[in-house]
Amino acid sequence: MKKLCKYGTHRVIEPKGILPQAAFKIDSTPICYDNECLIEVNTLNIDSASFHQIKEACNQDTELMKEMILGIVKKQGKMQNPVTKSGGMLIGMVKEVGKDFSGKDLKPGVKLATLVSLSLTPLQIEEIISINITNEQVKIKGQAILFDSGIYAIIPNDLDEKFVLAALDVAGAPAQVRKLAKKGDTVFIIGANGKSGLLCALEAKNQVGPNGKVIGLVRKQSQVEQLESLHFFDSIIVESATSSVEVYEKLSEVTNGQLADLTINVVNTENTEMTSILCTKELGTVYFFSMATSFTKAALGAEGIGKDITMIIGNGYTKNHANITLDILKQNKQLFDLFMTRYA
Repeated sequence: MKKLCKYGTHRVIEPKGILPQAAFKIDSTPICYDNECLIEVNTLNIDSASFHQIKEACNQDTELMKEMILGIVKKQGKMQNPVTKSGGMLIGMVKEVGKDFSGKDLKPGVKLATLVSLSLTPLQIEEIISINITNEQVKIKGQAILFDSGIYAIIPNDLDEKFVLAALDVAGAPAQVRKLAKKGDTVFIIGANGKSGLLCALEAKNQVGPNGKVIGLVRKQSQVEQLESLHFFDSIIVESATSSVEVYEKLSEVTNGQLADLTINVVNTENTEMTSILCTKELGTVYFFSMATSFTKAALGAEGIGKDITMIIGNGYTKNHANITLDILKQNKQLFDLFMTRYA
C-alpha cells in the first residue's frame, strides 16, 4: 500500500522527494486514493502568461495549441508550461471522494473550481474539444486529482461556471489589494485591461477613497474608452509595459512627480519589472502578481537604481479570496456585465 501524503508527494514520479509543483513528472492515473478527490474536468483556465506563450509559439493556430497542451500533459502528468512554469486552474464535477479526504462538503455530482495551480494537479486529457483564444479557456474531456491540501470553491448555482472560473483564476490579486491599498494612496495598475487588472482596480478604488487615485496602464488606445466607462480609473496611460522610461515619464506627469504608493503588476509578458520599480515612489510597494515576473530582474533592478521599496510576490491564495472576488463582482454591475460578456 502506497504511503499517502496530504500534499501529494505520493504522486511524484520524477524527481523523488519533492512536492508535485516542483516535480517534472507526476502520476496522473485517474484512481482516487483515500485522501484525494477525483474530478471529471470540463474546462481548463490556462494561466495568462502560459497561454500567451503557447499562443505565440503556435502562431495562434488552435490545432497546434491543442497538440502542444496535450504534449505537455502527457509528458508531465500535469499542465505546467515548461517555459513559464505556471499552470492555471480548472472546473469540473466531483466523481469520487476518498474516505479520508478533508473536504466533507464534496460529494459526487458537485460542481467545483479548483483554487490550486494546474502546475501541481494530476491531469489526464482524453480530448481537447475547443480552445477560446480570447479568454484563455480550454474545453476538454478529462480527469484530475485534488489533493487533501488542495483548496477549492463550489460553483454557485446562480452564476455561469465559465464566469466563475475566469474570476477565481485571479482571485488572489484583488483580495491582496484589499490588504495593501490604503486611504489616500495612488495605485498604479500595470495591465489594467485584463481580468486581474480590472478586479484590482475596482478594489483599489474602494480602498483609497475619494482622496486617492487609481491609474491604469494599457497597451492599446482602443482599450481606453471601455475602461473609462467603468468609472473607477482616475487616469489611463497608453504605453507598452516594457517601455520602462516612457511609462515612468507619463506617470510622473500624471502624478506631478509623486509616482505611485502601490504598483500592481498583472501583465502576462516578460521584462516589465523595471517599469513597476521606476513608477513606485521611495518606500512604496510593488505587488507582482504576474507569472512572467523574474525575481532576479526585480531584485537586481531595484538595487541598480537605488530604489528602496517593498516588493511582494503575488500569492494565488489569500484567506477567503474566492468569496471576496465574487463579492467584488456582484457589487459592481458594469464590471459584472463585462466579465459575463468576455468569459461566460
